[in-house]
Amino acid sequence: MPSKKHRKRAHSQALLRYEKQRRRNLLAQPGVHDFIIVLDSLKAGFNIPKILRSAEVFGACEIHLINIGPFDPAASKGAFKNVPARFFDTFDQCHTDLTERNYNLFTLEANRGQQLAEAQLPGKSAFVFGHEEFGLSFDPERFPDIKGLSIPQFGQIESLNVSVAASIVMYEYIRQQ
Repeated sequence: MPSKKHRKRAHSQALLRYEKQRRRNLLAQPGVHDFIIVLDSLKAGFNIPKILRSAEVFGACEIHLINIGPFDPAASKGAFKNVPARFFDTFDQCHTDLTERNYNLFTLEANRGQQLAEAQLPGKSAFVFGHEEFGLSFDPERFPDIKGLSIPQFGQIESLNVSVAASIVMYEYIRQQ
């Protein structure tokens, strides 16, 4: 097991990478597609860089990070500097931004809403992913304009890993467009 000193140094290096990539992110240009990925209060860990990497590969317009602190961008393989990131303290702020820009919002939750493959995804779509353990930070009932989507699952596990679910949704969006 790494020593406390080693863990502290590794954390400091990750924080420096984050700060450097966040400054570079200011120059990021939107991808070729109009979809936006919204990460709502995810743990600032390994899934965020993985989702950034997929967002870059699939040509996301932006990624919105709600109530997410610094994370190690190393696993994104440079995607954090390429996908425009917008940071919000609350979902309400993000929702206002997206609705003012005429985005159609969708939440992704296991066994809630229309099956992804059966949904018609408009060009200006924003997909909201919540914390894997705690779910969304808001009550979807407060936002009747947001539609629920689910990915069909047949196993005994309750849900997919959030980075895998995000990649499936991005693929389906691209397939439909």
